[in-house]
Amino acid sequence: MTVNIRKVSESDWQQVKDIYELGIETKIATFETIAPATFEEWLKNANPECSLVAEEGSNILGWCKLTPVSSRQVYLGVGEISIYIHPTVTGKGIGNKLLQTLINKSEEEGFWTLEAKIFLENEASIQLHKKNGFKVVGIREKIGKRDGVWKDNIFLERRSSLVGTN
Repeated sequence: MTVNIRKVSESDWQQVKDIYELGIETKIATFETIAPATFEEWLKNANPECSLVAEEGSNILGWCKLTPVSSRQVYLGVGEISIYIHPTVTGKGIGNKLLQTLINKSEEEGFWTLEAKIFLENEASIQLHKKNGFKVVGIREKIGKRDGVWKDNIFLERRSSLVGTN
């Protein structure tokens, strides 16, 4: 399998949306219950240089994006990660390759802290993040409801060893 990682483009939207909807259906990937209607809506707050897809040929296998956590100056180097892999290709290293590329791109863009908030049931995503240098900060208990049920999130972060060190 030859996987290419590149910046997302509007022409990728339908496949990106399809993968997002498959993640929504699992009920352990997001609190969202419907995907955004448009590419612009999906990308509106994200850093475009840190919004990537993994592709093989013309097939999008997964995507990730980094969204600044705040518009306040002091937090400009802190971003929250979203990463989704098509369920037919999980366990093949695509998430790892996407996340490693995103980490590198985020440092080029000046991010020093990456955050991930993951449902406790999503063990594969937790392990992916830990494998890539994320540390558990804590558990956010009953942080939101999904289908009327309170859900906990594990809060992980990764600090850059290149950006924001002094």
